[in-house]
Amino acid sequence: MSPVADHDPRNAGAGFAATLRASRLARGLTQDELAARAGLGVRTLRELERGRVARPQRNTVALLADALDLTGPARDAFLSSATSRAPLPPNGGRHDNVARRSRAGKPADVVEPPVLAGLDPPLPAPSHAARTALPLPTMPPLVGRDADIAELLGRLGTQAEVIALIGMAGVGKSGLAHAVAHRAVEAGWTAVSVTVVNVSEPTDIFSAVAAVFCVARAEELGERFGGPGAPPALLVLDGVDRAPRAALEAIAWLRARVPAVRMLLTSRQPLAGVLPGALDWQVQPLEVPVGRRLEPAALREVPAVALFVERLRAVRREPARDDELSTIAELVRRLDGLPLAIELAAARGRVLELGELLARYGNRVLDLAATDPAGRRLRDAVADSYALLAGHEQAALRRLSTFRGKWSVELAEALLDGVVDDVEAVLDRLVGLGLVSVRGPGDLRFRLLDVVFDFAAERCADAGELRAARLRHAEVVTRTVVRTSAELTGPGTAAAVLRLDYLNSDIRTALRYTSVREPELALRLVGAIPRWCRLRGRDVEAYQLLHRLLRDRRTQGCDPATRAWAQVGAAMLATAHGRGVEELCATEAALLVLAERGDVTGELTARALLAGIWQALGGSDQARAHNEAALTLAIRAGRPREIAVAQNNLAWHDVLAGDLGTAGRRLEGAGRRALDVGDARLRALTEANLAEIARLDGRFDEAIALARRAATAIAEVGDPTHRVRVLGTLGQAYAETGQVGEASAVLAELAAVPGSAGAAALVSGYLALGRGDRPAAAAAFETAANFLAARDDVRDVLEALVGLAASAGPAGRERALSDLAGVRERSGIRLLPREHRLLDAEFGRTDEDPLVALVHLPT
Repeated sequence: MSPVADHDPRNAGAGFAATLRASRLARGLTQDELAARAGLGVRTLRELERGRVARPQRNTVALLADALDLTGPARDAFLSSATSRAPLPPNGGRHDNVARRSRAGKPADVVEPPVLAGLDPPLPAPSHAARTALPLPTMPPLVGRDADIAELLGRLGTQAEVIALIGMAGVGKSGLAHAVAHRAVEAGWTAVSVTVVNVSEPTDIFSAVAAVFCVARAEELGERFGGPGAPPALLVLDGVDRAPRAALEAIAWLRARVPAVRMLLTSRQPLAGVLPGALDWQVQPLEVPVGRRLEPAALREVPAVALFVERLRAVRREPARDDELSTIAELVRRLDGLPLAIELAAARGRVLELGELLARYGNRVLDLAATDPAGRRLRDAVADSYALLAGHEQAALRRLSTFRGKWSVELAEALLDGVVDDVEAVLDRLVGLGLVSVRGPGDLRFRLLDVVFDFAAERCADAGELRAARLRHAEVVTRTVVRTSAELTGPGTAAAVLRLDYLNSDIRTALRYTSVREPELALRLVGAIPRWCRLRGRDVEAYQLLHRLLRDRRTQGCDPATRAWAQVGAAMLATAHGRGVEELCATEAALLVLAERGDVTGELTARALLAGIWQALGGSDQARAHNEAALTLAIRAGRPREIAVAQNNLAWHDVLAGDLGTAGRRLEGAGRRALDVGDARLRALTEANLAEIARLDGRFDEAIALARRAATAIAEVGDPTHRVRVLGTLGQAYAETGQVGEASAVLAELAAVPGSAGAAALVSGYLALGRGDRPAAAAAFETAANFLAARDDVRDVLEALVGLAASAGPAGRERALSDLAGVRERSGIRLLPREHRLLDAEFGRTDEDPLVALVHLPT
């Protein structure tokens, strides 16, 4: 039996036909697809859309409503339209050849919109029932787009006639467009939607637009929406890029005939340069959690997390718990806030626990797919945008996948040299398609979305380009790092550190590759970053890599200057964690190479490091010789900053000679030079040394004021080694003046800084001594002496031994005195009056030799 009722030669079913066709086109379905979903024959559907069935069976209409996903009032209106009656067309249903001839006689430059596809003659105006049965697509509620919706609606109402929502597949363009349309309806607009499919022709688009606006032909839109008092109208044209020629032709005609209708388009490709007057609106992924750990309530407010939680609720009976939110946050970060990826992942929550979901898809998000058998993977969505690129643009994207972090136009040009001619044009294309994200100020603002990175890296490997691309990436990163590292001293320090921070993931990627494949390049790269590693507390990790590369037989024959700089870097890192003596001989040899090459910067750096190593060993004569040679070289080369560094380091020798006044004046002069050259870090470190002098001279209030100011400045720079030193000065000054609460606060701050055990033990020793707990004081001073041995300054060890001798029992006291005598004999250090007073109480001795310990600064 036929699923339709009476055949309708008089076209009395035209009202339902218009409703049916408009609803189908609004969902982007072909007749074949809708027929298959409804379980009807294609011929039956064609007859219904031609208006040739006067009374469709109720069961047939219900099947079609189900296939169109109509619910609520929209479903009721659709069902009622099947029982309504449309007036007969003027010709009683016969073909209107006269009308066709009249249209053919129009001037050639007048483009006529065709009638609804499959209808001949034109449909009559639909009834009221048909009009109300043309709903917008029902979309899930959007999350995190409220500001976008408000701004888009405002622009459409006042500024822009046509806005194109552009971006990568899956970023949420269609959802945003229809959310704007629904909001427009709430504001009193007439809003409709048409989906463009791959096979769309201009005739299809004209027909669909006419149908959804409830007119017989598109040319009638001008009469309906062009007059005074007509309601504002919005047309959503979804998927313009699927059939761009047809869509653009239809849009141009509609804009010329119906300028009052605003248009909101969606496209993976930018349209501003193709469609005059159109405004491109880049749809960005949703915001993801960044930075510090957020409380559960705050996490739930982050748009990407909120979307995942909402979609998870649709497939799981219980809502997301607070203890699951950290896993969700990590997952949406990995998914880069891409709405399609989030929805696909949340759908898997029906069968996978969140931890399983992160473990299974955290590193292969491209494999996420819809849960239905015919569902597309996330990989397919990225592939759709990749397919829109020309060959050279695809090659550029593949090579850009070697960047792990943010990058600049300059870095992209260096990487793509020889691959593309106009890098700016290629970047503009990639940004326009949403494959490259632009985030934050500054030049390092470009990055690939993680899903795009994974896809492009796969394509790079498939094309056999991966090894050459990684080598090129490593070369570009190395050149950039070497140039940036030269700015890590002076007024540009903070900017250089921040730049290297941004490049951190790329530095690590380049080192992982080159340390295995290209060790000479790796040696050059890691030899340029020791100062940055010190500032960021990565001394041990970088030292181990440098140590291994310097001993790799493949680097033995490389440029001697490269090896010398790497050796100086190794000494810098070793000194930071108390192993400088191990690098003494090799660094002396590196100094000779750098001096022979006339590398002033290298020689100054090496001499400052060697002076510090000798200082830790108690070799004051050798340390003085290096510091004086550095001062002479800095003066000859006209390097004011390096002059200040040498003056700061030589102050240590003034104090050894007992001349605290000269040491203080030298440090004040160094501080003024640091201020003149704009080096905030050097200025802060000279203040830290002045604070130490004031403390050891008994001027505790002055020491506290200077140390607090210096500690704040050093923390801003991010120098953990010298932050420990200045916090130690501050804590000891508080402890020695009985300010227990303040000293305890400093101890808590020290606990969070690596390498602070020795300084913290000294503070604890003075606190215990102040409250009369001699056993606790002795234990703390002994711990300090053990931790501080052979580090930056032997003076710290001497102070710990004095405290131990003054507080320990007889056996401990004798050992401490013996060690103290050995330190003084090797280094020539004389005790300060404050140490004498402490020991006099125990032994009745006196000694007039003054000594003060200073922070020793590398160049």
